[in-house]
Amino acid sequence: MLCRISPSNGDGSPRVAGFYEEKTGSIQYVVIDEASNKAALIDIVQDFDTTNASTATDTAQEILRFAQDEGLTVEWVLDTHPHADHFMASAWLKEQTGAPNGIGEQVKEIAKIWRRIYGMPDAFDPEADFDRLFEDGETFRIGELDARVMLSPGHTPGSVTYVVGDAAFVHDTFMHVDFGTARCDFPGGSAKEMYRTLRRILDLPDDTRLFVGHDYGTEDRSAPAWEATVKKHREENAHIGGGISEADFVHLRTERDKTLDLPDQMLYALQVNLRAGQVPDRFTIPANTIEDWREI
Repeated sequence: MLCRISPSNGDGSPRVAGFYEEKTGSIQYVVIDEASNKAALIDIVQDFDTTNASTATDTAQEILRFAQDEGLTVEWVLDTHPHADHFMASAWLKEQTGAPNGIGEQVKEIAKIWRRIYGMPDAFDPEADFDRLFEDGETFRIGELDARVMLSPGHTPGSVTYVVGDAAFVHDTFMHVDFGTARCDFPGGSAKEMYRTLRRILDLPDDTRLFVGHDYGTEDRSAPAWEATVKKHREENAHIGGGISEADFVHLRTERDKTLDLPDQMLYALQVNLRAGQVPDRFTIPANTIEDWREI
């Protein structure tokens, strides 16, 4: 698995290890406080084989080995939202490390949406499966590093960004500069909310490092990329750089989303991720059509 290190820029700045999971194009992060050797894990993948509906922890184990080899103590297991394209490893990592797991508190609203889709009114209890449901603006610590939570709706209504010193983990909001932004057509998504989220993130200091949740390359770039500064995105991002208006962005994003297929793992992933990565005894596949899901 490809790993790249973004070094600390000094006091209050984390060292960040990004790990690229090729199957789903996901980037997973180890956020390191060099003063204390304490760390947070963000958006770690649990492997899933769609051909036989089996799971594995190979990817998560590789990241844990990295943390162990670096002499790190894992203080947090964090996710930015209930992912639609891969399973989260939150519950397994919590068991392995003893660290609390967390996600944004609006996951409760996402659970309501997916209870309706699955026809399972009693399913999902995020308050039981996650140790911390972060509110917008809430703060916490990773070792000696200050961390802050920003509610970042658009991709989902409950996505959050973790701002840790001069690094921000922006999940499915921005993609890399040359790719643009993330889709907004999942249930509860909104291109208008996404535009406002992107503008709020661009209000962070110019030299803030933005770490995105996915990369799929471009026609001109085959190697994955996932880090760029706020200044770089503000000036050059393919969808919002240069000050595009909300109306133009919403039109661009909406038309692009109409061309995208839903992720292969989506209907499996949400019923796992709304349980913090715990796999149910039996998967439920709803009877709704793709168009029905997009309208919910």
